[in-house]
Amino acid sequence: MHSLSFDIAHMLAGGLVLVSFLMLYQDRLYALLNVLALHALVLALSVAWQAHIQDAPHLYITAAIALGFKAILIPWALRKMVFRLGIHREVETVVSIGLTMLAGMALVALSLQVMLPVTAQADPVAREDIALALSVVLIGLLMMVTRRNAVSQVVGFLSLENGIIFAATGARGMPLVVEISVAFSVLIAFIVVGIFLFRIRERFDTVDDAALDQFRGGRS
Repeated sequence: MHSLSFDIAHMLAGGLVLVSFLMLYQDRLYALLNVLALHALVLALSVAWQAHIQDAPHLYITAAIALGFKAILIPWALRKMVFRLGIHREVETVVSIGLTMLAGMALVALSLQVMLPVTAQADPVAREDIALALSVVLIGLLMMVTRRNAVSQVVGFLSLENGIIFAATGARGMPLVVEISVAFSVLIAFIVVGIFLFRIRERFDTVDDAALDQFRGGRS
């Protein structure tokens, strides 16, 4: 039974990394938002399983927050935002998707190489889950720097934050009040980003970074 608990925890952690790669692979905004919802769903399942094996009931609330806000509310709001902005098009990348995927695999290898020796004395479940959580964080950061569209960069930030939450729960959790404050802080940041994107669209008629740079260059 103890081995089964480890296997399920590692399967869910690996699933979170796999869905992060699915994010990198997407080239359509609506598909990317669907994968974001799946990412949050896997996070919620992972946190709920950690609550079970750690006997930490407060983590069930964290899982519910991840499910309600990250898997349902935020993706739905982003879809509405994409519709209102009228940006039904492909996700524009700085480099090709193939190169981005290779960079993501390199980041996963780096995370394992760095974290496994550092956490050698830690709990076996926490040790591997923290290494995989760092992979999720780094892949989210990679998405932010390799995407030109502001909406896809927001998705990268949200996936990065999912990795941070997973790392915290795998390391025997954060206090509940901190988890709730982080969740609401992210929600507020999301609302601010939404308003910011609407302002960009209203002022410049685009949310593409390259077009905004061209506009700034034309003004100088």
